[in-house]
Amino acid sequence: MGDRPDNRMWGIFRSPYHAGLAVAYGFVWLAMAIAPPPGRFRWFLGNILVFATVALMVGIYRRLPLSNLSYTLIALFLALHTYGAYYTYSEAPLGFWLADVFAADRNHYDRVIHFLFGLMIYWPLRELAERGMRVPARWVGVIGLLFVVSLSALYEAIEWVTAMVVDPEAARAFLGAQEDFFDAQKDHVLAIAGGILSFVAAGWLARHGKLPKAS
Repeated sequence: MGDRPDNRMWGIFRSPYHAGLAVAYGFVWLAMAIAPPPGRFRWFLGNILVFATVALMVGIYRRLPLSNLSYTLIALFLALHTYGAYYTYSEAPLGFWLADVFAADRNHYDRVIHFLFGLMIYWPLRELAERGMRVPARWVGVIGLLFVVSLSALYEAIEWVTAMVVDPEAARAFLGAQEDFFDAQKDHVLAIAGGILSFVAAGWLARHGKLPKAS
C-alpha cells in the first residue's frame, strides 16, 4: 500500500501519467485553436470528433478504466486529428511533405489518419468491449475490430450528412475528398486495414500473456 501513489493529489485523475497526457493534449488543442487558417466554423466541424471523444472519456473514466497504452493512443490520435482540423486535412503541411517524399499526386494526410484510427483506436475499443460489455475473451478481438469498422462507416456517414446540411464550401473542406470519387471507400478500407493489423498484434500478445492491463 505504501508504494501506491496518493491519487488525491491528482484530482480527477487516477495517476500522474493520465494527468500528464491530459495536460499535454490540452496544450496541443489550445495551440491548434488559435486563428485556424480555414476559419472558426470549419475548425469547429473538424473538432466535433474531439468534443465527442473527450466527453465519452470523461464519462467512463472512473467506471471503465483503460490501460495506459489505450489512453496514450487516444491522446496521440486526437493530437494528430487536431493538427489536421487546424488546417483541414487536405491542406495539412505534413501531408504535402509526405506527398513530396513519396511523389504522390495529392495530400494523403486524411488517408494516414483513417489508417491510424483503425491501428490506434482498436486498442481502447477492444478494452471497452472486454470491460464494459463483458464479452468472452475469445470474442473480444473480433468485437473490437467490428467497432472499428462500424465507427469508421459512421464517421463517413456523418461527413456526408454534414456536407448536405452546411455551407457547401465548408463541407468540401471538411470532407477533404480532393476530387476523388472513391474517397470515402478508400478511407474506410484503410481504417479496416489498420484495425486488422492491431487485431493480429493483440492476438499475438494475448497468446503470450502480454496484453496491457487497466491502470
